[in-house]
Amino acid sequence: MKSIHIFRWFALVALIFLLGSGCKAQAQTTAATAKPSPFTICSNQTYALCATASCFVYDQVAYCGCDVLSGNSITATDGFDDGQTACTVNASGVDNGYMVSLFSVPESVLPGGNEALYTCPASTSNGAYAQCDGGICFTSTQAKSFPGFTEPLADNQIICSCPITVANPATARKGYQIVGPYPCQKSFLENCRKKKANKQNGATIFVGAPAGVPRLLARQLEGSVPNFNTCP
Repeated sequence: MKSIHIFRWFALVALIFLLGSGCKAQAQTTAATAKPSPFTICSNQTYALCATASCFVYDQVAYCGCDVLSGNSITATDGFDDGQTACTVNASGVDNGYMVSLFSVPESVLPGGNEALYTCPASTSNGAYAQCDGGICFTSTQAKSFPGFTEPLADNQIICSCPITVANPATARKGYQIVGPYPCQKSFLENCRKKKANKQNGATIFVGAPAGVPRLLARQLEGSVPNFNTCP
C-alpha cells in the first residue's frame, strides 16, 4: 500500500513536466483509445483535508490530524474493481464511519492566512513526510483524544492514516513541500531533515507532496493557480 501511494505522487510529478513540455500528439485519439484522466474531482462531498496537517508516527504509519470540509475536492485517479475511485469510497463512508483524504486549496495558505508552503530542497533534504492523498480516516476519532495530540480533536477534525515517504538527496530530482507557519520561520525548515522528521515511533512529521503538486492540483480543481504564501 505504501508503494502505491509513493507511485501515485511520482506519477503526478512526471505529469508536471509533461504538462509544461508543450508537446502535441500527432495522431488523433478516439473515445475508445483515450486514456483516463490522472485526476478525479469529487463533487459536493464531505471529505478530509490533510494538506496542512501534522502527524504522529507509530509503527511506520503517520496518523494525521486533518480538517473535515464539504464541497469539491480532487485526488489522483486510482481506480479499482469496476469504476470505483476515491470519490465512491468516500461516498460509501458516510454511513459506515469513515471518509477519504482528498485535496482542495487550504484557505490558511492564501494571502491573509497564517500558513505557507515551505520547499525542502532535493539536494539536502532527507526528512520524512506523510503522503495523505487517498488516506482513510475514521469518524470515530472526531472530537476525541488520540495518541500524539496534546488536545482532543475538535468536532471538525479527524485522524487519517497515511503512508510515510523518506526523502533521499542521492536520488531526488525534485524537492518536496510541507505547510508551516507564516510569516516564514527559518527554524521550521529543520523539518526537512531526518534528525527532526523521521519514522521513529512518537515522531511528529508533516503532510507533504513533491514540489509543484499543490499548484498542479489547484489548477486542475479550480482552473487557475492562486497566490500561495511561500517560504523558499
